[in-house]
Amino acid sequence: MDPNGRDRDYVGYGPCAPKVRWPGNARIAVNFVINYEEGAERSIQDGDGISDAQSINRYPVPDGVRDLQAESLFEYGSRVGVWRLLDIFKKHEIPVTFSVCGRALERNPAVGRAIKELGHEPCSHGYRWGEHFRMSEVEERKEISDAVDAIQRCVGERPVGWSCRYGAGERTRRLLAEEGGFIYDADAHNDDLPYYVAVLGRPWLVVPYATDTNDGRYMSSPGFATPQQFLDYLTSSFECLYAEGDEAPKMLPVGLHTRISGHPARAMAVDQFVTYAKQRGGVWFARRDAIASFWLQQFPPHVPRQS
Repeated sequence: MDPNGRDRDYVGYGPCAPKVRWPGNARIAVNFVINYEEGAERSIQDGDGISDAQSINRYPVPDGVRDLQAESLFEYGSRVGVWRLLDIFKKHEIPVTFSVCGRALERNPAVGRAIKELGHEPCSHGYRWGEHFRMSEVEERKEISDAVDAIQRCVGERPVGWSCRYGAGERTRRLLAEEGGFIYDADAHNDDLPYYVAVLGRPWLVVPYATDTNDGRYMSSPGFATPQQFLDYLTSSFECLYAEGDEAPKMLPVGLHTRISGHPARAMAVDQFVTYAKQRGGVWFARRDAIASFWLQQFPPHVPRQS
């Protein structure tokens, strides 16, 4: 058995999903995750030699040269987009999870204060856009520690959740468990419900994320060409899980980025989906840490299945 909690499980719950009801007897838990990363990406100005911002610019500049246009597209997320999304969820009185990079908060402290004041969850997205699978153990420990410290300073609340930006390394879960203070990670996309794995011989909770119900697909191919396509996809995902939720609980994570869904037309699609889901009833709009805490209490840890 892998002490890092990285054994592969092809079985999961299968046809035996836990008979757990969400608060209020809801059929589905909907969790919005706002990824706040602007200013934490690799950049030439910060001495990284490359620019992550170029990932959203169709006209890449030569290697080693700053792409000022792409940088400004990223800045839109922190200057404008984050506030537009915050206003939407404030209007609907829905708490969300902010998957935040520590360095991004340090560069715009007002966002950290808003997360706290509006009752949202700060989930650690690392200190920077780190590639954990390339880090040494010493480097990764420092990345985790630096992220926790920055988020706690900027938000006034310690993160209890973790989600790697570029994907976890084989030892990431073990290091999170050893660091202490975390109750879950979201470094998996393999289920519609939380589940446990064994890390260092103890149960560890995973609250899966999703890439298909994620606005990052505006930037991928094949992906969403229009906000209406994103809205339609979210609605179809919701209806499938909502129907299945009559028999067993289901969870729908919706991933948003301030530089993507923070733009006007895309923000409207988010607003329209929230309105739609609220009208259906039987929905628990929850922060990811609330889902984790509920699962730990209502479906306590057991010895995970061994592979």
